[in-house]
Amino acid sequence: MPDPETHPGAPVDLAIIGGGINGCGIARDAAGRGASVALFEKGDLASGTSSASTKLIHGGLRYLEHREFRLVREALAEREVLWGIAPHIVWPIRFVLPHQPGLRPLWLIRAGLFLYDHLGGRRRLPATRLLDLADDPAGRALKPGFARGFEYSDCWVEDSRLVVLNAADAAERGATIRPRTRVVGASRRDGFWEVAVEAADGGPETWRARALVDAAGPWVGSVLAERDRPAGRGHVRLVQGSHIVVRRLVDHDRAYLFQNGDGRIVFAIPYERDFTLIGTTDRDYAGDPAAVAASEDEILYLCRAASEYFAKPIAREDVVWTYSGVRPLYDDGTAKAQEATRDYVLELDAPGGAPPLLSVFGGKITTYRRLAEAALERLRPALPVLRAPTWTATAPLPGGDFPPDGYGALVEATLARHPGLPRPLVARLVRAYGTRSERLLDGAQDMAALGPTFGADLSAREVDYLVAAEWAASADDILWRRSKLGLRVGPADRAALAAYLADTLPAEPAPLAEAAP
Repeated sequence: MPDPETHPGAPVDLAIIGGGINGCGIARDAAGRGASVALFEKGDLASGTSSASTKLIHGGLRYLEHREFRLVREALAEREVLWGIAPHIVWPIRFVLPHQPGLRPLWLIRAGLFLYDHLGGRRRLPATRLLDLADDPAGRALKPGFARGFEYSDCWVEDSRLVVLNAADAAERGATIRPRTRVVGASRRDGFWEVAVEAADGGPETWRARALVDAAGPWVGSVLAERDRPAGRGHVRLVQGSHIVVRRLVDHDRAYLFQNGDGRIVFAIPYERDFTLIGTTDRDYAGDPAAVAASEDEILYLCRAASEYFAKPIAREDVVWTYSGVRPLYDDGTAKAQEATRDYVLELDAPGGAPPLLSVFGGKITTYRRLAEAALERLRPALPVLRAPTWTATAPLPGGDFPPDGYGALVEATLARHPGLPRPLVARLVRAYGTRSERLLDGAQDMAALGPTFGADLSAREVDYLVAAEWAASADDILWRRSKLGLRVGPADRAALAAYLADTLPAEPAPLAEAAP
């Protein structure tokens, strides 16, 4: 996406490698403080780990067992911050934790949930409560014998949309965001980083930057020449996490957290109205992160783990979709993958006052915003422009400028302006785009005004908006990252969408600021 003020040859304050949540979060924060920023991502935004999460904004209840109190406190506090700035894509969800005799004792769970309620300054989210599963509707889906449990709060997030909205806000604040642009090398020269890139639809370019952030996730460090890698650099530990999706298992809107005999936990979460998401696994991964996929062993493990609790067993043939991601954790030397720290580690390399390199290891989607603040604090000595105060805790993400509890009211107001549109479509668009759904709808009073559809309720008008405003360039970008309509769109409609994109996609998508009507 071209930027009128930033281009190869003109030095930028900050170059960022990686278009996942950490890279886009850092770009947004830095651009909002007045820094010139260029971000490069070799694929689509959120095409790696950031679209393969369990899609939770949560404190990490199980991290309390590993005494990661700082991480849990920070993550718990971030739940309500992110809900406040992005209420269209972040919302509260209640979790049911059935007590399984023989595993963690009841007193230990109660103590952990007490800390969970009080460690992070919870304000709006409801507190934990004890459940009688024999009487509570949440117990109906479970096997007989689960008598007691707990219900506690966390939040859901549309993970890949969180990435794209951070990138969009960064672009509106002047950042250059370049998906489908591979960094092929970076080296220090004459007081700057020289970053060599190759775009999928163009030739090689060289950018100069006063500082470089390597937020490439599983590929952190791999693009630098050997001579420019800092000595003693920390190592990334690749841990695979896989998920399965089945038809909806429950008739309510609460999720479940299940304890397993091997010490792991598994979530079962209402997903996309008609489905249940089950995950995740934790195992070390040694392959190409770009080729990661859920293995049969992982799929069967998740089916068995959930079947230990649900009254209706889950068979392999019940699985309608799987996805898998590689978490780039900091290698802290723990023996088991599930015990490796989820905290982030930032390594700064600036020998003798050379242009700094900041490498980002680990982290979780919940704490991306705090990671960005910490990253820029480390870079402040080299980038005086960053002395502006922190700001991202209160500034809404694009489309999030409405109250945290205002989703229903926004749906009704949008329906009133577009009475000829189906309620399910309007509800989905408001959930995805918030107040910016009006930019997409632009006066439409019926489905015909939105143009042809490509399965489900995906219209040409929405596709055009995603191309112009959110860097979408392929059917997968739209069906699996800007949305999850891939669960509902068949092969014929997918082919029609791909053909439409091939016919209409501009050589270079328009800048986001020009896309809004």
